[in-house]
Amino acid sequence: MSEPARILIVDDDESIRKVLTAILQEEGYTVDTARNGKEAIEKTENNFYNLALVDIRLPDIEGTKLLSMMKETVPKMAKIIITGYPTMQNAIEAVNRNADRYLLKPLNMEELLKAVRELLKKQQEERKYGEEKVLEFIQSRIRELGKSSK
Repeated sequence: MSEPARILIVDDDESIRKVLTAILQEEGYTVDTARNGKEAIEKTENNFYNLALVDIRLPDIEGTKLLSMMKETVPKMAKIIITGYPTMQNAIEAVNRNADRYLLKPLNMEELLKAVRELLKKQQEERKYGEEKVLEFIQSRIRELGKSSK
């Protein structure tokens, strides 16, 4: 059995962090939280996360800017922007900074869980595809080396 997906929640609102943590843990995910951008950056430097839920308004940085500051991982960490302040500019900025989804507060939990499942499934498929490509490459190199040694 594979280990559960790791999710980072970045929101300055403690009640939102607690509710999201409880719901995501109930779904079987491992959850960590950060109160601000600085804490989120530190956590992504020291831990691997499959997915991050990032509030657009944090006390120390805009959530959209934080997206590109969090450590890139392999497989790529999926990133969902959550906001209670939807604007066209925020949406465009989120897309330009590689947000995978843009969800509005108050959060619809079914919509959130659906997005989380879809993004984690896509990530798993990309990882599997990457592993298959590496295996194909190794097998072709072995065949080539076998032919050249004869």
